[in-house]
Amino acid sequence: MKFESPALWHNGKMRRKGTVEQLAEQRARGLLLVKQGKKAKEVAEILNVTSRTVNRWLQQARKSGRKRKSKPVGRHRKLTEVQVRRLAKALKRGAPSYGYFGDYWTLDRIGQVIWQLFSIRCHPSTVWYILRRMGWSCQRPQRRAFQRDEKAITQWKDEVLPEIKKDVRS
Repeated sequence: MKFESPALWHNGKMRRKGTVEQLAEQRARGLLLVKQGKKAKEVAEILNVTSRTVNRWLQQARKSGRKRKSKPVGRHRKLTEVQVRRLAKALKRGAPSYGYFGDYWTLDRIGQVIWQLFSIRCHPSTVWYILRRMGWSCQRPQRRAFQRDEKAITQWKDEVLPEIKKDVRS
């Protein structure tokens, strides 16, 4: 048994050749022929498809004709818009205001703040999604000590480092 290109297979069934637009045009023509009074079997012969295909087109057309209430797709949001605005205000106060050392936020820290404010537990990936909703981006903390003294560093480089280099070379 010889099969055509696997790209033409869809869900274990053979897909007709043609672009999406061409197939939609063929479907519309088939529906028009049925509307004009032709039977599904006759339309199938004219368009070189099976009568089951024509019946499926009719069934889909009937379904799309009915008005259905569209349900929201996916899981409901954990935080409402009001809560997100309140969270943004809280985060703008800074991490030290919530007892954290260093003025930067991590996903875990923000998750803790969400728990403190709203009693809602959030996985770090959920926190990241909430931050993106707020328009915030990922910021990496600078890896420098808070006690860093630039004057002392410059003085050490100018006075002590040359002495160390002299000792190593001798």
